[in-house]
Amino acid sequence: MGVKGLSARLPGILFRGRDRISPGRAKPVVLSLRRDQGIWLLAAAALTFVPHLPKLPAWVIALCVALLIWRSWCFWHGKAAPARWVLPPLVLAVAVGIRLDLGQFFGKTPGLVFLVTLLCLKLLEIRNMRDIRVVVLLCFFLQFGLFFNDQSLPAASLVLVALLVTLGSQVALADPSSSTRERFRIGAALLALGLPFMLVLFLLFPRIPPLWGIPADTVASTGLSDSMSPGTISELILSDELAFTVEFDGPPPAPADRYWRGPVLSQFDGRIWRMAVRQPKDFPPYTPSGRRFDYRIMLEPHQKHWLPALDYPAGPVEGVRFSLDFQTLTQHPVSHRRRFALSSFPDTQVGLKEYQYPAMLDLARRLPMQGNPRARALAAELKTRTPQQTVGRILGWFAEGQFVYTLQPPKLEENSIDSFLFDTRAGFCEHFAEAFVFLARAADIPARVVTGYQGGHLNSINGTISVRQSDAHAWGEVWYAKHGWIRVDPTALVAPMRIDQGLEGALDGGLPFMLRPENSWLRQARDGWEAVATRWNRLVVAYDGSQQRDLLKSFGLEGFSPLKALGGASIAIAILMAAFYGWAQLCRDDGRRDPLDKIWARFSARLAPFGLARTPAEGPLDYARRLASARPVDADALTLICTRYACLRYRLPPLRAEVDALARAIAALSLR
Repeated sequence: MGVKGLSARLPGILFRGRDRISPGRAKPVVLSLRRDQGIWLLAAAALTFVPHLPKLPAWVIALCVALLIWRSWCFWHGKAAPARWVLPPLVLAVAVGIRLDLGQFFGKTPGLVFLVTLLCLKLLEIRNMRDIRVVVLLCFFLQFGLFFNDQSLPAASLVLVALLVTLGSQVALADPSSSTRERFRIGAALLALGLPFMLVLFLLFPRIPPLWGIPADTVASTGLSDSMSPGTISELILSDELAFTVEFDGPPPAPADRYWRGPVLSQFDGRIWRMAVRQPKDFPPYTPSGRRFDYRIMLEPHQKHWLPALDYPAGPVEGVRFSLDFQTLTQHPVSHRRRFALSSFPDTQVGLKEYQYPAMLDLARRLPMQGNPRARALAAELKTRTPQQTVGRILGWFAEGQFVYTLQPPKLEENSIDSFLFDTRAGFCEHFAEAFVFLARAADIPARVVTGYQGGHLNSINGTISVRQSDAHAWGEVWYAKHGWIRVDPTALVAPMRIDQGLEGALDGGLPFMLRPENSWLRQARDGWEAVATRWNRLVVAYDGSQQRDLLKSFGLEGFSPLKALGGASIAIAILMAAFYGWAQLCRDDGRRDPLDKIWARFSARLAPFGLARTPAEGPLDYARRLASARPVDADALTLICTRYACLRYRLPPLRAEVDALARAIAALSLR
């Protein structure tokens, strides 16, 4: 059966079940699916369910797997669906479980979890064609719903496979005698027919922020926080999750210059460092100068405003704000993958007029009244006449102190700075950064902690830089009256290989799996995959309103507006529909009809020499009466053929054996 045959048959499978009413009854006849039809329907549901696994609670996964196995057993052994009374208590229990587990019932995640469970429950309820339609529509919606959480290339690939199998299940229901190859071929043809419409809507439909990204329905992802305490960064290091990808126009900066600035922490209560609340502006509080790096950053969703950028980006930038402590922030929390084009000037002097903000400098000197007495005494001992000399002596003390850079530092006492500096002398970047800033403040030098990322992996295939959570880093900043804010990284003294070669160059053990030297071949394979994923993200996921405007301008369409884009999309869709309709009209009589129509046409052709060809508006039973009246001798055989055709045509799709039997009966017809 070809695509045109399928187009004639699908309306039957989609709507005919509604009309199959037994005489004297008001409910549909119970439907018995063949084993292969049930397997296709189950495969469609399973492939729709699997991509949602990462977002499902463990008990929901166990329940859905059990339901799928139960329904598979029923299909395989020809057992009937369970009694209807079984399902309402299950649905109620699932709803209560979702409310208790997720804390709410309404929202993106609870809604998808509930619909996934309903899909598996609905499979148990299949008794008529309406139930099948509900299952198929749930599959389609959940395939689309996967993009609420994940718009990556793997997610799109999984949806494509699930969609193909779901369409194949429709073919199996429309034509039970079709082969597996035919089902895949027709499903792929239907996907291809929808491709032009998808491209038009993707390119021209107005780009609006995803409605499912509302803060009330988001879950915080792995990433930088607005506070830091000992162990915060080292825990983040253990994650190999991608933070962002960067494409440079030209050679990228050296690894030692790749400091991606994130939250700046100025407040300290003796244990935890926190951000100061500052109102961001549209323009940065400095004048860019010196070396320039142009790049595009593809930022993964992390539900925060942080936009890690090289020091110091120029502005203004659409959708970006700048704080007084030189953070680059997005206007809205990053709830989906976004792309930003930035230009950074790392040699820019910043904070030269900080004296105009005495409260900011006062906060950068402030320490708790008590705590860490040994560190305070050390700062007084190292303090000299100038801040620069004092900072130099503090750094020298770190360099000569036999400190150890480790992901697993010993537990610190209540006075954590003293415990680290004089007892354990083992820590990670946040330990060194906070200890340095504490000593600087104790010596009356304005200082603060900066968190972000350092380094990044250069992809050998496409030249992009992938920055992962394992590249998270913390360093210090000090303020000098005639120089402004200057970066000071004490980790570079203790573990210089961390800055030049990344985490794998500084640690011998305890590395994340992908950073271990013996797994270098896996990193190479990941480079290839990420090169493909980066292209997908740039061309598809990050396609936004600005890129849409650029595309339309390239075709000479100026004065873009969402209304014009919607009008253009509507016109393009109308043109495509007219083109497909015209193509269908041209191909109507090319002989590619389904087998039953071909046999019926052959029967009419055999009777044409006797002046008894069927008229276009003549039904099979009316045709049978006319034939019986015209040829009484052959009335029984002619009536039997017409009746058999009517039975095959106007009920559920016939089996191929039944069609072949009708063809043999017509071939054996002897007209006298």
